[in-house]
Amino acid sequence: MIKLLHIDCMEYMKTLPDGRFDTIVTSPPYDDLRDYGGCEWTEEKWKGILSECARCLSTGGIMVWIVADATKHGGETGTSFKQALHAIECGLRLHDTMIWAKDSFSFPEANRYPQCFEYMFVFSKGKPKYFSGIRDRKTKYGGTKVHGTWRQKDGSTKKRPDTEMVVLDRGIRFNYWEQPSIKNSKKYNHPAMFPVKIAYDHMVSWTPKGGRVFDPFLGSGSSAIAAHYGGFDFVGCEIDADYYRAAVKRFNEETSQHALQF
Repeated sequence: MIKLLHIDCMEYMKTLPDGRFDTIVTSPPYDDLRDYGGCEWTEEKWKGILSECARCLSTGGIMVWIVADATKHGGETGTSFKQALHAIECGLRLHDTMIWAKDSFSFPEANRYPQCFEYMFVFSKGKPKYFSGIRDRKTKYGGTKVHGTWRQKDGSTKKRPDTEMVVLDRGIRFNYWEQPSIKNSKKYNHPAMFPVKIAYDHMVSWTPKGGRVFDPFLGSGSSAIAAHYGGFDFVGCEIDADYYRAAVKRFNEETSQHALQF
């Protein structure tokens, strides 16, 4: 079941029991770069939301928090790191710090390299209960027998015991994901549309079959579309009325396809 709610995510989460969701996949506002439904994005606000997200996550569940920093007074704010540390204070483990590598940048600057990535913080509530790593990385020695040696503590080498095994053609993906960003879409009237593929890949990586997924910042509806095609129960909250209407419109249009197209 897919539910898209026009509501403040804090109001919604406060109605839920502990451990309601298996996975949370979201991309929250970046500092105060944009106005979302007249709701000011303050440190008090994001701390409260992270606390509630941690409470609503099931034991062994995963929260993927995708974020970047604004640049103010010539330097990055560091808010992303503050949020990661606060999530740890809320009882979550920083399971992995992943990178979303984009294909473009928004604002060129004369005194530093173009900013072309975002952090994908992967938090777990205890030991992760599920992981299905995506194997789509072309391996260098695919189809050949395993070779090499293992270094021993005394500095000597020992032949690997698995040299009769064959290297797979596809290895598990690295923790930086190259994915083009979506250009501003006039069709859905959202300034920062999130790639469905990023949301989908995280959901299938961390969510058991039939699992429950939550996105407190639905935005243009990418996570809802990903959950639909992944076969997951899903709830998404969006406080901005215009974005909510656009998300519902986009969801209805894009899920009418027979299969997810990337």
